[in-house]
Order: sequence, then C-alpha cells, then structure tokens
Amino acid sequence: MTPRAVDVNGLVKRYGTSVAADGLSFTAGRGEVTALLGPNGAGKTTTVEICEGYRRADGGTVRVLGLDPRDQALRARVGVMLQSGGVPTGARAGEYLRLVASFYAHPIDPAVLLTRLGLDESARTPYKRMSGGQQQRLALAAAVIGRPELVFLDEPTAGLDPQARHATWELVEELKASGVAVILTTHHMEEAERLADEVVILDRGVVIANGSPPKLTGAERQLRFRARPGLGLDELLSALPPGTIAKESPAGHYVIEGDLVPELLASVTTWCASHGVMTEDLRIERRTLEDVFLELTGRELRS
Repeated sequence: MTPRAVDVNGLVKRYGTSVAADGLSFTAGRGEVTALLGPNGAGKTTTVEICEGYRRADGGTVRVLGLDPRDQALRARVGVMLQSGGVPTGARAGEYLRLVASFYAHPIDPAVLLTRLGLDESARTPYKRMSGGQQQRLALAAAVIGRPELVFLDEPTAGLDPQARHATWELVEELKASGVAVILTTHHMEEAERLADEVVILDRGVVIANGSPPKLTGAERQLRFRARPGLGLDELLSALPPGTIAKESPAGHYVIEGDLVPELLASVTTWCASHGVMTEDLRIERRTLEDVFLELTGRELRS
C-alpha cells in the first residue's frame, strides 16, 4: 500500500517541564488537505516542525511519505512555507524564486507563480521592502514551486487582503486536485471549513477531535439572535418544547438548539415580545467549525 502523506503515532515532545506534544496521533492522506487547529500553545507549531524534520521527537513515531522526517530524500518531495518567510531580506522576489526553482528538476515557471499570486509588480523589489502580504505570498510561491508531493502551509493567508486570500485558497484547491497533500495550520475557521478534507483539533499537546468539517459540525441547525444581555433563559426554556437547549455566549448573543420547526421559532419570538425583548439578527443556521472549536477549547484567551 502507498504510505499516507503523514503518519503521527504517539508523538511526545517536551521542553523542560513543558509538554508540547503528549502522545499525539493523527494521519494525513495523499491528495487531501488536513487542517491543524488549536489555541496558542496547543502544540501545532512543534508538531509541524517535527514533521518537517526541523525538530526531533522525544517519543512516538512520525513518518512523512513513508520516511523519517529527517531523511534527505524528502527534500525534493516536500515544500515548506514558514510563517517567518525565511527569505534573505535583500533578495529580490523574482531572483529568489528563480534561485529556488533551480534546485528542482521540474519546477513551476517562476513567472507563472509571480503572476498567479499578484507579485508581477514586485518581481524586482527586495524582500525587506515588500509588504507583509507580499512577503507571505512569496513564501507560498517558494513552497510550491518545486511541485512537491506534500506541502506544509503555516498560516498561509495571515495578513492577506480578501483578493489575495481567495487567490491562495484557489491555489491550495488546485494543489489538492493535482494530488498534492497539504498540511495547513490556520486560525481562520472559515479557511479550514472551506479547504480541509480532515480537521485535527489540538489542545495542550493532544488531539481532542478530528474528522471532516461536516462530521465535526454535525447536521444540527441553530436559532441565533442578539438581544440585551442576561435574559432569563430558564423562563424562556419553559415556553419551549422539552429537549430544547438555550445558551448565551458571549453576552447578548443567544443560541437555541433543538427541533427547529416553525412553532419553536414562533414561541421564541412570542416570548421575546411578551417580555419586551427586542431581538436583532435573528437567523437559523448550521453549527460552524468555529462553534465546535470554541466548545472544545474554551473561549478564554491564553498567553
């Protein structure tokens, strides 16, 4: 059988008394986009750096395209986009891409990538003088120019404007369609929901959930609305069918879950009207990946 793009089994990594990966396991298929999600400090960066061969694991096994991540044979088969860019500050965009292309047997034409990612006018601009978004797109181009079998993308759309973000999404979708495996780390839930075949949610060094976006979000629909904070939810629930759930999170934002038939909607609006509650932005929608993420990892900010 052809090995998976990435196979992580029982990964352990410690930094002194701090545990970045604590028996972490997941797989990523070929020709699929796998998104790694998690709060700051969840272990995403450490996990990816071990898969890229930049760090050694303290325990467990990691295989990339069937090989040890530090195997030199992977150099020509794996593309890496670093969040920091990794580009010499004085290098001009076009020259840098041509240099990177020279390392591969059958690279994508640098001029094609420059055009595709909107960098034509920046081709002669030194890296240090490019905007953050332009630097991000150049790093993405360098990661894919060698036609890799697997590419690691670390926050590929951070700091990009909407046009550049959508161009990046289209490029990722084309990579997948051509059989390339993509490991994507992102804080944009919409990005993961659109691009990922598989989502792996990490927290405190372990996998707390994984599956396709539809599997994680489920088929349940929710009634959402905004109103003044602190409504009497117990009283509201007494006016709704048994089994209905009502939550306020964050303050002034309400979610009703249950059998969303027209009668339930009418009951909610009737209760609000009888209690002088003005609702705003009332809508019915399915749970999002962001809902799942916050339910699993909590809403508190972490350092």
